[in-house]
Order: sequence, then C-alpha cells, then structure tokens
Amino acid sequence: MIEQKRILATSIPGPASQALQQRKVSAVAAGVSTGLPVYVTEASGGILRDADGNQLIDFGSGIAVTTVGNGNQRIIDAVTKQITAFTHTCFMVTPYDSYVQVCEKLNELTPGDHEKRSALFNSGAEAVENAVKIARHATGRQAVVAFDHGYHGRTNLTMGLTAKNMPYKHGFGPFASELYRVPMAYPYRWPGGAEHCAEQALRTVTDQIHAQVGESNTAAVIIEPIQGEGGFIVPPEGFLPGLADWCREHGILLIADEVQSGFCRTGDWFACDHEGVVPDLITAAKGIAGGMPLAAVTGRAELMDAVHPGGLGGTYGGNPVACAAALAAIESMEADNLAARAREIGDILTDRLGRLAEKYDEVGEVRGRGAMIAMELVTDAGSKEPAAALTSAVNKGCHERGLVTLTCGTYGNVFRFLPPLSISDDLLHEGMDVLEESFTAAVG
Repeated sequence: MIEQKRILATSIPGPASQALQQRKVSAVAAGVSTGLPVYVTEASGGILRDADGNQLIDFGSGIAVTTVGNGNQRIIDAVTKQITAFTHTCFMVTPYDSYVQVCEKLNELTPGDHEKRSALFNSGAEAVENAVKIARHATGRQAVVAFDHGYHGRTNLTMGLTAKNMPYKHGFGPFASELYRVPMAYPYRWPGGAEHCAEQALRTVTDQIHAQVGESNTAAVIIEPIQGEGGFIVPPEGFLPGLADWCREHGILLIADEVQSGFCRTGDWFACDHEGVVPDLITAAKGIAGGMPLAAVTGRAELMDAVHPGGLGGTYGGNPVACAAALAAIESMEADNLAARAREIGDILTDRLGRLAEKYDEVGEVRGRGAMIAMELVTDAGSKEPAAALTSAVNKGCHERGLVTLTCGTYGNVFRFLPPLSISDDLLHEGMDVLEESFTAAVG
C-alpha cells in the first residue's frame, strides 16, 4: 500500500506526465478529454501516485467509483481468483454463479421488501437505457419524464434525458423521442424560496406532466435522488416521497437513478433510503464493483419479468471478473460499515466547508449527504450569479497543489467532493487545507 501522504516531487503535471499527454494528443480522439493530465501509475486508500512520483490526495474516486478505495485487498483477491478460473463465457450462453449472487445481493440491499429481480450491464448509461426499456414494455406506455439539471449518460437515449448541452449533447442530435423535462426541486435557486420548494416544485412537476404529457401516456419518471453532474442538488424533504406517491396513484413507474449516489456514498446503502422512498426500478453502477465495469437494474419482480426472454442482456453484461469485484466490494461495505464512514466523512467536509462559507460570501451553499458533498460558488450572495471562472481558478489551484478535485453543475460553478470511503481523517483535513489555500489565492 502506498504511504498515505501528499508528495509534490515535481510541478503538476510533471515532465513524465507531460510527455504522456503529448502521446495522448497524438493517439486519442480529441473528444476524450482529461481534467487533470497526471498519469497515474499506482493508487491506494486516498492517494494517487503519478508517473513523476507525485502523490495526490484523491477527492474524486474516479467519479464515485472507487468507493471502497483503490487497492482494496478483498477486491484484489477476488479478481485474481476469478481471472485464474475464467474471464468470460457470456451469461446468456453459459451462465455462472457470481452473476446470480450479485443479483441476490442487489435484491436484498435495494429499497423495499417486495419481491425483486435484477439484470446486469456494463455502465450507468446502459442501466438507465434498460430501465427505460423495461418501463415501456411493462406499462405499454411511451413517455419518460426527466428533470432539469439531470444527468443520465452519453448514449443517444440517455443524452436525451440529460439536461446539460455542453459537453454532453452539443452536436449529437437528434435524440430519442417521447422524452420530457420538468423543473427540479432545487432549494437554493427555487423562485419561491427554499422553504416553499418541496410543495411548489411537486405541484409544478405534476401539473406540467398532466398538461404537457398526460399521466396515461407516461411510462416512467426518472430522477437522481441527489443529482450528480447537475450540481449535487438535494431535493427538499418531502419532495421525493410526494413524487413517489403521485406516480403510484397514476400507474407511472418511478425510476431512481442511483448510479452516483448508491452503495454507501450518501451514508445509506442508497440515497432513497434517507426518506424511505421505494422506487419501482433502480439503476446502479460506479461504486458497485470497485472500479470494474458493472451496472445493474433492480426492480419489482412483475416489472422485470414482463420483458420477454432475450429482451435484456449484452455480451459483457455481468462479466464474471466484474461480478467477483462487486461481491468483494459489497463485502467490504458491509464488514467495514462504510455507510457509517460516509457519514463521518460528510461531517468533516460540511464542517470545514461551513467554516469556509463563514469567511467568504462567494460560497453560496454547502449541501449534500454523507461523502457526496458540494459547494456552490457565486459572484454575489444576493443575486446568486454563478461564479464559473472562480470555480475554475480554485480547481486549477487545487490540482497544482496536489489535490484531485472535480467540478460540476449546469452553470459550471459547483465543487463536488467524492473521496474514497477508505480515506483517512488526516488526508481529509489536509485536502481541505489545500482547498482553502487555493480558494484564498483565487479570491485574492
């Protein structure tokens, strides 16, 4: 295991990473960009080591993927054992036990005590796409409703569900049809004020679906219980349960996209657990398998079984190596009580960010749950004008000082903090020191 210590051996990026980046530019399509071009050679816990010997504190977890930490010994052992046995057969041709085991765990861990079924895929976008297929097939309806600021993937269908144009949708249309968008319950920016957001947003959403789509035409409403790329927007208490009740009343399926918020990230197994919301279908990926490509759709048995045999699947979906990693990751989450650890991390992050907000008016809001925390930056606390340039400057400063940070938000003005749940308190505090130093320098 790498020493859990930040080391700046060279400037960042260093000469070796710069040389590798030149090769990348010559070999890799320009559309595949890199936010921080340091080339990682080793990682464990909360540290990434690059080709120049720099050691960076990781506040991104590969976008919420390495939740149990890089170098998790349970995953290493499980993957090594599986690779020596076999790497692939295709579950649809000759199946294997680990696929079934992962589905059993998903059926057990996802919200609700009803009978469930699961199906495995490769990526979050693929899971979302299949959830929509299942919803349309099971209901016989076509329309799917998504939310402002939502992000659901990069396939054609999921781009249509995604709200943000650049860089995800620009120039890639036309997109799939029968996709509709409604306002998100965004307390910080709700026109009627945060205190009225839950009630007003729910009424706006349901009225808009009624008028513009029609309940009897709507197969599903899809929502991230805490929005990811859109800015870690946390809907106010009561909004999600109210939406679930309304969907149930009208025979509309509620799809919870928990690709980023699932698997202990928010301090519960799934973000829906916070208010006891039980979706009809739930999508998972990212943190499910400790870095191996795996995704899933889990849902009510009668919905999942409504699709004809052969209607769901894919060559690599539920690959045995990825399944082995997922079982080991879930074992780590259970054995190490990582949901509780996420809450501890959240307490540290919100405390430190709250103190930063007391010093600087540019910190408009600190929000999130568990180890899924955000800081929204504004130029003026009164107007709440998004401070995208300041966000970029602070992010650049963090990178130069050896802290891997991620930005997000429809307006490009939100920091999202997604540290691995294996990170130490010492590294968390050091990372926050780096953030504050970078913030102070950028504000001037």
